[in-house]
This record gives sequence, structure tokens and C-alpha cells, in this order.
Amino acid sequence: MNIDQQTYDALLRFQRNEITESIVYTKLAAVEKNPANRDVLLRISADEKGHYAVLKKYTGQDVAPFKWKILKYYLLARILGITFAIKLMEGSEEESRDGYAAYKDYPELLQIAKDEDEHEEKLIALINEERLEYMGSVVLGLNDALVEFTGALAGFTLALSDSKLIALTGSITGIAAALSMASSEYLSTKSEGGDGKRPVKASIYTGIAYIFTVIALVAPFIFISNVLVALGVMLVSALLIIALFNYYYSVARSESFRKRFTEMAVLSFSVAALSFLIGYALKVFTGIEA
Repeated sequence: MNIDQQTYDALLRFQRNEITESIVYTKLAAVEKNPANRDVLLRISADEKGHYAVLKKYTGQDVAPFKWKILKYYLLARILGITFAIKLMEGSEEESRDGYAAYKDYPELLQIAKDEDEHEEKLIALINEERLEYMGSVVLGLNDALVEFTGALAGFTLALSDSKLIALTGSITGIAAALSMASSEYLSTKSEGGDGKRPVKASIYTGIAYIFTVIALVAPFIFISNVLVALGVMLVSALLIIALFNYYYSVARSESFRKRFTEMAVLSFSVAALSFLIGYALKVFTGIEA
């Protein structure tokens, strides 16, 4: 076919993306437990392979897939859940659709653009994963731990002035708070009823999220003897936890990362600053030195 070099290069890129995404969807189907969802993923994979064949008629050659992209989405699905991987794939489907739509002189490419649009709708429809059903419980544990514990550790820093003592006190406080939050979530979920969530699972998600946050925030005081340096590292750790969780949440739930990150960061650091001042005031007024 008589195709200019720029169009030819674009078609080769599209072709490589199609075979890559076909393999990715096949691999995602292999880890999907829901039979209906698995069938949808396999059908989309077959469609992508069909698109590859259409593009090959224009380019006249086979191309290799992006191996790093296949590995990336597979690992994301295994570690963070298939929903997270699929949500990222949605962005790729949108880019493909817009790219194909630009070639109005090629009817087959416009049909592929339409297929990509349908793929996005199917992907959105099949998203139903247990870990997202319990996301509210994870948010509760994580948010409560960040807000309360950054504040508590900041207060302990000036009130106690000993990193090992702060770590010990913080660990005891954190474990007790995690158990309390898990119990509260169990009772809350049980009293609500009818939302499909199991009280025991909800409490476990809340407790685990709280415990992991406590471990991450206490760790600097275990390994760093200078309490102010440990406090600084703890606050950076808190910021990283907030950023990573909200990135995951914003992708999985299609919500604004910036808004959620800002809200949680401002709240956590405001409580930490206030608790730091309260710890300092108590130390000055009581005259108690740890």
C-alpha cells in the first residue's frame, strides 16, 4: 500500500501496542477468578489480536510486543489487584482510540477506534474486586493511624526526648489503637448490615492498615537516636504513605489524586504540629524531664 513514512511509523506503533495489550489481557484473564470477568478479558484480548492483524495488512510485517509493559501490568495485577491494572489500561485504551480516530481516511482504523471505546466500557463494567469493596475499611485504618499517630509521635518527641522510649511508647499505643479501631469497625459494619461487607473481614482490613502504618512511623525512632531527625524521617514516611495510598486509590476509584492527597496531608501534619507544641508546653509547664 502507498503509505507515507509518518503514517507507516504510526501504524507500526499501533500494531505493537495491539499485540502487547492482547498478551496483557490474556495474562490478566489468567489471574482473574470471576469466570464472567475472565471471559470479557479474553474477548478483548482476541479483539486486540484482530486489530494487530488488520494493521499488519498495512505495514506488511510482524512486530514484537513491549515486554516491559506486559511485565508491568502483570506484576501490578498480582501485587495491587486486577482493578488497579485495568484502570491503568483504560488510559491506554483512550490513547489508542484517539490515535486511530485521527486517521479518517482509513475506515478499518476508525472501526478499531470504535472497538477501543467499547473495550473501555467493558473494562469499567467488569471491575468488581473484594479489596475495593473493603477500601473504606482500609481508608479508616490508614487515615486514623496517620492523623492520630503522627500527632502522638510528634508529642512524644518533645515530651520524652528519648528515641527508644518514644518507639516503645508509640508501639504500645499503636497496637492498642489498632485493636480498638478493628473492634470499632467490626461493630460498625455489623450494625450497618446489608452492604455486602463481612464484619470480620472489614475489621481485619482496618486493623492491618493501622498496624502497617504504625510500623512505618515508629521505625525511624528505633534506628535513629536523634529524636528530631527521627521525627523528620517519620514525617517524610507519613507523606510517602499518603502519596502512595492516594495514588492507588485515585487510580482504582477514578478520583482526584491532588484533592485527596492534599486533604490527608494537611490534616495529618496539622495534628502533628499541634501535638508537637502540646508536648513542648507540657514539658515546660510540668518541668518533667524524661
